[in-house]
Amino acid sequence: MEYTITDENNSEQLEENNELYEHFRFVADKGQALLRVDKFLMNRIENVSRNKIQQTAKAGNIHVNGTVVKQNYKVKPDDVVAVVFSYPPREIEIIPENIPLEIVYEDEDVIVINKQYNLVVHPGHGNYSGTLLNALAYYFQKTSQQLENGFGYLAHRIDKDTTGLLLVAKTELAQAVLARQFFEHTIERKYQAIIWGSPKEDNGTISGHIGRSLKNRKVMDVFEDGSHGKEAITHYRVLEHFGYVTLVECQLETGRTHQIRAHMQHLGHPLFNDAWYGGDKILKGTSFTKYKQFIENCFKILPRHALHAKSLGFIHPTSGKQLFFDSDLPQDMQNLIEKWRNYTSSRNPEEI
Repeated sequence: MEYTITDENNSEQLEENNELYEHFRFVADKGQALLRVDKFLMNRIENVSRNKIQQTAKAGNIHVNGTVVKQNYKVKPDDVVAVVFSYPPREIEIIPENIPLEIVYEDEDVIVINKQYNLVVHPGHGNYSGTLLNALAYYFQKTSQQLENGFGYLAHRIDKDTTGLLLVAKTELAQAVLARQFFEHTIERKYQAIIWGSPKEDNGTISGHIGRSLKNRKVMDVFEDGSHGKEAITHYRVLEHFGYVTLVECQLETGRTHQIRAHMQHLGHPLFNDAWYGGDKILKGTSFTKYKQFIENCFKILPRHALHAKSLGFIHPTSGKQLFFDSDLPQDMQNLIEKWRNYTSSRNPEEI
């Protein structure tokens, strides 16, 4: 069986946000006649179905003047109508593929996956197969689960080479509820990363709009003046110093494309072996032969950027219970950390 889904990579707006939803806000005209809010929204938003609005209303994602309303609410003059939608679909094929998945948790509404390295989350340009959604389509088919679309609904995304916890909704309603939590920044997400150098402070916050680089559209830049992109906030704390590199924990307040990678580069500490953001070169330490060979061996141990989505906390979309999940660092990051520990312990502290 084959399925269809949004081609998110064709939407530059979605790539900018890295969030699977968008926010609309309308102010009703002074001459607005009484009109159901679902019809009001259908008249103002392109390509939105009545069913989409119904699911959004059930999730509590339609607000008028700051208060949650049902779909039959009558819009009045000067009403401020705000809504959070999961992203509208554009169709591409999803073919079930037998790709191993590490399932951390599953119930009727959600599934939490510990994503492996080198797995694209969502089909898009150049990656129409071999993705997480292809794997989910196979898994749900194998377990005889009758999902609305066959493969579930992504609540968020992480990069192809980032490992760690990822949340998927099984129903459109569950996705809508989770979308509001992501939009309101109430989802708890902590990552661990290995970065070049040592931040001046062991705890800090990096803020600054993140948007497409004006020089290279494949990467993201930080715009402190807010002239481009969208607001992004990352809190970090140092977990362990290794002289030339540092293990840090990053907690996301927002979820922009490449947020941690771009913020850390902006701070002057790119992720270790992050080729897109300059971390695949020797940025700290002298380039004498033995050290250079050591770094090259480290790159071989971890052939990707050093980033893992370690923990995830959210409110269950139907039970309302607070759920929290934590994962071990993948073996390649553990091996790299151990190699740096051994290297640091064998050096004179004054040399580091």
